[in-house]
Amino acid sequence: MPIHLYWGDDEAARQRALAAQIEALVDPAWATINLSRLDGADSGQAAQALEEARTPPFGAGARVVVLQRSPFCQAHPAELAAQLEAALELIPADGHLFLVSEGKPDARLRTTKRLRAVAEERSFTLPPIWDGAGQIERVESAARERGLALAPEAAEALAEAIGSDGLRLASELEKLALHAGSAAGPITAEAVAALIGGQVTSSLAVGDALLAQHPAEAIALVEALLEANEPALRIVAALASQIRGWLWVCLLERSGEQDVAVIAKAAGIGNPKRIYVMRKQIRGRTPEQLLALLRRLLDVEAALKRGADPGDAFRDGFLLAAAQGWHDQPGSAPRR
Repeated sequence: MPIHLYWGDDEAARQRALAAQIEALVDPAWATINLSRLDGADSGQAAQALEEARTPPFGAGARVVVLQRSPFCQAHPAELAAQLEAALELIPADGHLFLVSEGKPDARLRTTKRLRAVAEERSFTLPPIWDGAGQIERVESAARERGLALAPEAAEALAEAIGSDGLRLASELEKLALHAGSAAGPITAEAVAALIGGQVTSSLAVGDALLAQHPAEAIALVEALLEANEPALRIVAALASQIRGWLWVCLLERSGEQDVAVIAKAAGIGNPKRIYVMRKQIRGRTPEQLLALLRRLLDVEAALKRGADPGDAFRDGFLLAAAQGWHDQPGSAPRR
């Protein structure tokens, strides 16, 4: 198939797949001639990509034309659409045109329908931050691509530490591969903790500190994350995911559900064994308390999006959560 449609917001996975295709198709000795990388944000380069894709390769191997930020499955000039239509049937069998974009193709467009009829299409989408099972599956898939085997607890620890950061996931998997060396068996959670344990602890410890009614500790942990250049909105998303998981477990237990597999599936938690830990964490807490924390996080997110200083936004939100979110609720645990 000489035409390839790659799209999705997981840039790291997209680039890995693209690099593997280029390595397989292009002869390194002829790469300077047979490999072109162009930017579809420039309509002139988009047209140039169509022209180059129609040219047979020189020497050994195939010709590969990569058009990043491809405009052909989004709104684009009619002239480009006509050029694409004319080029599709003229791309030789040993020529490959990769149309790469972050956004999902607009299925309503004629060009999208035309490309989908003739192209190999692959999507590279990040699971939502609250989709714990999806995050773990993504980590395991990336590990398999590198020939690495992860223990379930190790995959879960990586997913919790990294979230949706595909570039960081690739970096951490490389470290784990070097750390594992020729050791037999899958990579363990202990190995993950040895390499990135501090980062895992920081992201989870913020929520633990809030749950324990220790706002000062939570603020200090957030400030450390901010100093390490962790994006503020990513911290909010991770905390929301953590508290939402507690809330699901709390609500399901109150409804009488005891099957940890059922609770884990409903809460989007990949490892059912984690439910036992979460039950201990939220013992004595009420759904109203957890909802109050989520409301405070929403206030923090709103302040950040209005341009507030991240440290101030978290500080105000966490102190208000301590003052309002816990002690006015029935059944709240005593302060320590």
